Amino acid sequence: MRTLTLAETKSHLSAVVDQVIAGEEIVITRRGQPVARIIPERTRPMADATALAAELSNFVLAQTPQTRAAAEVMREARDGARY
Repeated sequence: MRTLTLAETKSHLSAVVDQVIAGEEIVITRRGQPVARIIPERTRPMADATALAAELSNFVLAQTPQTRAAAEVMREARDGARY
């Protein structure tokens, strides 16, 4: 893990991003105090994304459909909150 000041980061941003892409984690400091951390973006393999989409689809399809209109549900919630 590398530490850089905010000024160093601003003046060498392209090089900092290259270092992060290479796997390095960088902490940015302002007046000697850590204020931010730059870490490499994790990429999800396509198989994981496909499995996640299928799981989400199955979850949505398993939900019980509402029998009441949304306006009716909102009106009931609003009226119940009055004192």
